[in-house]
Amino acid sequence: QLVESGGGLVQAGGSLRLSCAASGGTFTNFAMGWFRQAPLKEREFVAAISRPGATSYTDSVKGRFTFSRDNAKNTVYLQMNDLKPDDTAVYYCAVRLTHNYEYYVRASEYNYWGQGTQVTVSA
Repeated sequence: QLVESGGGLVQAGGSLRLSCAASGGTFTNFAMGWFRQAPLKEREFVAAISRPGATSYTDSVKGRFTFSRDNAKNTVYLQMNDLKPDDTAVYYCAVRLTHNYEYYVRASEYNYWGQGTQVTVSA
């Protein structure tokens, strides 16, 4: 089970930190990802993290978002700084069960999804 939190309404230039807590299974065997879906748009990749903590980001968030994991808390975090109105979307956390050390950028590669948390950035 994945439970996301931390979404909300923020002005452009502001910050939010999303959390995703995982339960069930062995967290250290999870590669994790964040995706987002804006109204009338397809779900898109935002960031991914491998089991040892290597990260990947979509170009539009590089330098502004930071993806991290705390294995002791079975939780991942997406720190979002300098938010822009184009970042407005529902953000979804996802889990990929794996024994390798890769990260994954395609939604189809993930096994489980959270319920999503709304992020709204006003101009």
